[in-house]
Amino acid sequence: MADEDEALAAGLTGELTPTGHRLLARVYFADTDFSGVVYHARYLEFFERGRSDFLRLAGVHHTELADGKHGEKMVWVVRRMELVFHAPARIDDILTIDTKTANVSGARIFMEQRIRRGETALVDAKVEAAIIGESGRPRRFPKEWVDAFMPQGPAS
Repeated sequence: MADEDEALAAGLTGELTPTGHRLLARVYFADTDFSGVVYHARYLEFFERGRSDFLRLAGVHHTELADGKHGEKMVWVVRRMELVFHAPARIDDILTIDTKTANVSGARIFMEQRIRRGETALVDAKVEAAIIGESGRPRRFPKEWVDAFMPQGPAS
């Protein structure tokens, strides 16, 4: 049973791709507003899942940062986000959340994300995030993470 649970759980985090990360998610009733489409703020949660699972599969765990495994206690913060809405998602849609790193510079990482239904682009996001220490001051992005996050091929 433990092996079956592990195999099932492996699908929860999506997969690393040559250009970043891909995650599938279903739209549930709780994701929608009174009109039956996904409420605009819920897309932020889908994007967060994509970024978090990308980090996890790349070997960077939120809990390890918060516990101080890399020196001091650190956390991720989103500094800036730009969204472009193309089309709505609806209940029971299966969404694909693609995440890729555009650049890493000092304490910041710049990511591009897309939510789509099949081949139809629904929402695009450009995200600037940073790592901060307990003092709230930015911390330099560790060099060993750069290779884990930078795209290895052409954009999909």
